[in-house]
Amino acid sequence: MKKFITTLLLISSLSLFAQSNQFSGEYNRSLNEGDKHIIEYKLTLNQDGTFVFHSYSKIQGGNPQEVNKYGKGKWIAKDNLITFSADKKEDFDEKYTLDFNTSTARFVTKNPRDKSDKVVKTKLQFFESEIAWLKRIDVFKV
Repeated sequence: MKKFITTLLLISSLSLFAQSNQFSGEYNRSLNEGDKHIIEYKLTLNQDGTFVFHSYSKIQGGNPQEVNKYGKGKWIAKDNLITFSADKKEDFDEKYTLDFNTSTARFVTKNPRDKSDKVVKTKLQFFESEIAWLKRIDVFKV
């Protein structure tokens, strides 16, 4: 009986780990208009449940012209939703200033039952955040 319970716990923990592998990885988005304007987003979801976010913008005529913004913290997945959190003491300093505490993104991928030739890029679509410019932004898995 002990072996059965141990085996059951091992299998369930492996399935949880496999599910986080589905979400973990690098996500990018680059928007540009020639050399005039560049906006880039990079999000890395680590398998240990931590994340790092970098936003870079270079706007011609902007003040300031170049801006780098960073955020980090923890993420958890439930169904196809990724919820982000940040600890005020651990995850914030002079460099990491973005507060992801109320941010949620939807994991979008092609349904495995869809046998059509339709191409669906795997992405995270932010739909909730206190960071106003982050809402409705899609970042694509690399």
